[in-house]
Amino acid sequence: MEKKLSADQQRPNIVFLFPDQFRWDFAGANGADWLQTPNIDSIAENGVRYTNSFSASPICVPARTALMTGMNAIRNGVTGNLHNLRADWRDAGLRTWPEIMSENGYYTAGIGKMHFYPWDERRGFQYRVICEDKRWLEVRDDYYHYLKRHGLRKLHGNEMDGYQENRGAVIQDIPWEHSWDRFVGSEAVKFIDDYGADQPFAMMVGFPGPHCPYDPDERFLEGIDESKIPEAAPEFPGHTPQLRQNNVDANKRPWNGVDYTEFPDDTKHTVRKHYSGLVQQIDFEVGAILDALRNKGLLENTYVILASDHGDYLGDHNLIGKASFYESAIRIPMMAQGPGIEAGQVQEGMVDVRDITATMLAWAGIEQPGWYDAQPLPGEGMPGEDGRENIFGLLADGWMNFDGRYKLHKYKSGETLLFDMLNDPQEQVNLYENAEFADVVRRLEFELTEELMSSIDSSMDDRLAQNGDMSQDPSFGLESWVRPWPNAPRTTEATYEKPTKA
Repeated sequence: MEKKLSADQQRPNIVFLFPDQFRWDFAGANGADWLQTPNIDSIAENGVRYTNSFSASPICVPARTALMTGMNAIRNGVTGNLHNLRADWRDAGLRTWPEIMSENGYYTAGIGKMHFYPWDERRGFQYRVICEDKRWLEVRDDYYHYLKRHGLRKLHGNEMDGYQENRGAVIQDIPWEHSWDRFVGSEAVKFIDDYGADQPFAMMVGFPGPHCPYDPDERFLEGIDESKIPEAAPEFPGHTPQLRQNNVDANKRPWNGVDYTEFPDDTKHTVRKHYSGLVQQIDFEVGAILDALRNKGLLENTYVILASDHGDYLGDHNLIGKASFYESAIRIPMMAQGPGIEAGQVQEGMVDVRDITATMLAWAGIEQPGWYDAQPLPGEGMPGEDGRENIFGLLADGWMNFDGRYKLHKYKSGETLLFDMLNDPQEQVNLYENAEFADVVRRLEFELTEELMSSIDSSMDDRLAQNGDMSQDPSFGLESWVRPWPNAPRTTEATYEKPTKA
């Protein structure tokens, strides 16, 4: 006799696949025909693919904190990689999405890279296997102990042949079966195989790759058609010299130790080839995870979503890595499959990576917290209705407003850019000083200012004296009045007439 599942067991599982630094156009489903990502592509084929998905704060920690909290970087206070979520976040009334789901009947698992401070913090995950950033060599995480048991250790890229000459592109000396992403993929499969399924689970899988060093196993370079690897977008002289210099200086530091002052085209090609190998390596692990769900009979009742925290320039604009608002840094792959999601659909509306957080709560049937500015993802069978009108980029040293066509970048250095992404997708013609686009600049700057002011104001909600009219509150008139803590987020904001779109 077939065992009848309880109502709790029938709630859907969630698997959130999260490679680090995976740019959108290096997935086969998004047009990358020089590499092979059949398993990643299958998620899009069996569900929905988002063609305009972005990371509004394209650095590891800000992007991941926005995901954890459902709030943009200014609202949660984390706009740079050295920032941490406030120490009293629980006292301030915040909850991470793993905490919220754990409190609502889900068993939550965080496997792989999370980039928490301290690195072994759980942030609400009930089950945790840690394999941190490929640059955190001194971290004694689970992967460190795994390597030690096998007589191995984490390696810096400069310990491998060709690291400097190839600007970080090498063949990893650690055997593939013991590599970073293999360890994470295997631990995710182990969780699926061993999990008792007495309650629904939500698992986030943080792959350390394809983040630099660009160090695939040699076998994953097979099948790459080098003749089709696209060339890097050109550098336009004079537009962002300080951004370029900051990029060079940052990468000279010990964490990377590579000098990109000279970055020849043939070296960019090598970097892109090795990055492609890392993507294929992760695709293998995605396939193993999907197979494990299928073999356990869980796939049909599991939502699977894949995205990344940001992209990688890979030589575009003569840059490497991320941390600005160029397309190759902010645009990410995003696709999802699961119960009720119409297969093969493409959604062109703009979405942000933190919208995944609101989507997962909706899948689980959990009400979204009042402090969220994340919104559920749209699509047939998805919980959301529409994409975003704007993507507002928020970092410690730069801001952005992108309305789907015009993109305004503003940096602390004073470098300011405006691009027409419809006619200039490689961001080569700066229109900021062009008088014909003065109205576009005015509108984008108004929208950006309004978003910044609103976000700064919302970030102060925990410091409100109260949410109401103190002058009419008898308790406020008593001696030794105590401010409520935490205070409920405000629900109303003033509205202003916005300039119309050109």
